[in-house]
Amino acid sequence: MSEFKPEEITHPPMDQLQGLEYCIDSNPSWGEAIALGFQHYILSLGTAVMIPTLLVPLMGGSDGDKVRVFQTLLFVSGINTLLQTLFGTRLPTVIGASFTFVVPIVSIIHDSSLARIPDDHERFLQTMRAIQGALIVSSSIQIILGYSQLWGICSRFFSPLGMVPVVALVGFGLFERGFPVVGRCVEIGLPMLILFVALSQYLKHIHARHLPILERFSLIISITVIWAYAHILTASGAYKHSSVHTQINCRTDSAHLISSAPWIKIPYPLQWGAPTFDAGHSFGMMAAVFVSLIESTGAYKAAARLSSATPPPAHVLSRGIGWQGIGILLDGLFGTGTGSTVSVENVGLLGSTKVGSRRVVQISAGFMIFFSILGKFGALFASIPFTIFAAVYCVLFGIVAAVGLSFLQFTNMNSMRNLFITGVSLFLGLSIPEYFFRYTMSAQHGPAHTRAGWFNDYINTIFSSPPTVALITAVFLDNTLDVKDAARDRGMPWWVRFRTFKGDSRNEEFYTLPFNLNRFFPPS
Repeated sequence: MSEFKPEEITHPPMDQLQGLEYCIDSNPSWGEAIALGFQHYILSLGTAVMIPTLLVPLMGGSDGDKVRVFQTLLFVSGINTLLQTLFGTRLPTVIGASFTFVVPIVSIIHDSSLARIPDDHERFLQTMRAIQGALIVSSSIQIILGYSQLWGICSRFFSPLGMVPVVALVGFGLFERGFPVVGRCVEIGLPMLILFVALSQYLKHIHARHLPILERFSLIISITVIWAYAHILTASGAYKHSSVHTQINCRTDSAHLISSAPWIKIPYPLQWGAPTFDAGHSFGMMAAVFVSLIESTGAYKAAARLSSATPPPAHVLSRGIGWQGIGILLDGLFGTGTGSTVSVENVGLLGSTKVGSRRVVQISAGFMIFFSILGKFGALFASIPFTIFAAVYCVLFGIVAAVGLSFLQFTNMNSMRNLFITGVSLFLGLSIPEYFFRYTMSAQHGPAHTRAGWFNDYINTIFSSPPTVALITAVFLDNTLDVKDAARDRGMPWWVRFRTFKGDSRNEEFYTLPFNLNRFFPPS
């Protein structure tokens, strides 16, 4: 092997990621696309099951209520994913349930006027209606910021340097849902992690009929194998005398979804009754909607790169946020029990499979809608232990985080200014939310604990989000610290043409609306 001189080793910056088999507007065969879409559907089940499992019992709901909330959540996620991929950013992103909304929702659950209702089912219905009302009102934040183009105007202050911590912490900030959860049932989680890495990376060159089947379908293969293994352990009585904590994390029947699920049930708006509206609940929920907006912005940037598209222009980003606001409005109308955001794990799967096709994600939305109506079949797949998903998250969240770090190629990292901004924003983005988390775990309430509940929800929600803290820190420092002569170091020459839709000829290929709708909604 010949030696290279240092001056001959160059890696020029590239605004489109290389090495993907299918980009945003190229499609695999229909059979392969359907299989890949089903894979995205399976991956989306982890969060869709975990959030109702966490919240519904606190609301007083039964196993039957939990199944209906899960079905509704999956049904609306399918609708929101279709709307986003057709009329929003048009990026291959799954719109799913968000943990960001848990803080204000738990605050609503513990509201004294609801907590003192003696009948559990009635308390569940009244709490769900209060959550619906808060989601409906707070969705206006994203709708207004999106369709007024205000968020697009704000995004003009985002440089590649400022986006590095935001996108990176969209992945790194979810570390609590990775190996800490795997460790709850290590005999299932660790084999899943090892098998998934082995199939997707070390055995990826094995082909069947010219198709890299192990790389492309490593997720569904490894989940099937480990799920069967977990079911054997459950059926054989391996966890019969284990603690409740171990059984919840290891057994394949701990969620009680299959027995409680109806054969056919179509979710519909206002199925829990008329929403109720409370100013305090709505103001608290607005913080979660704002955090969801920031986290989705980072996820859209990552999805664009992992689908080999150009960075979404300001107009497209605003359009996507507007449709995401419509999605949260639908969450409120249908009663999903939580708000929605871009599914980070599904963004990571684009990189793992090297398939960034929009059609694949649209097919996955079809599976979400279909299996949410056929309750028994959907509940069967939802019985996969969350530990299995957590093992996959260790890889997929890492891929998204690495995409964020890849934006450093557009900047001058020999600049002390840039090193300071990157290091401080990354550190504070991890450290401040960790402080809020530990404080909440020990005191059973967040650091903000005043008589104004909505104010507490605002502060505790915003500063519990790593990407939000990173954006506040990085964008402020990047736009105020020695900014006069730092445009080139910040990487602005690389991104300036992506500020407008017509700034780069490739934008039309990736982001033009379907059905010739651009005639009525011309891009700016």
